[in-house]
Amino acid sequence: MPKPKVPPVAVRKTAAKALKWRREHNRGGTEIGVARARDLSNGKGIPISTIRRMNSYFARHAVDLQAKGAREGQAGYPSAGRIAWDLWGGDAGRRWARNMLKQEKQRKS
Repeated sequence: MPKPKVPPVAVRKTAAKALKWRREHNRGGTEIGVARARDLSNGKGIPISTIRRMNSYFARHAVDLQAKGAREGQAGYPSAGRIAWDLWGGDAGRRWARNMLKQEKQRKS
């Protein structure tokens, strides 16, 4: 079984920012998202099974980025959806999860 992967700095910073936003705005994400953000922001090694869940989260929630307040400069920024997205590492987290899964697939073939 592969050893857990440490998230890159961009993923850790995004998750830490989202935890701060959640405290400030009192919205966004679930307890699972908060737990994910804590692990990511602390640079904890993330097992491939969790990286798969991250990838699934991003696939289901990409639509949240089309809502009002999801983009910097829009009214209501950061929206609850943006905060939740960033709890999971944000755009950097999505790229990292995809890359880790590609590497895992290559390792197995």
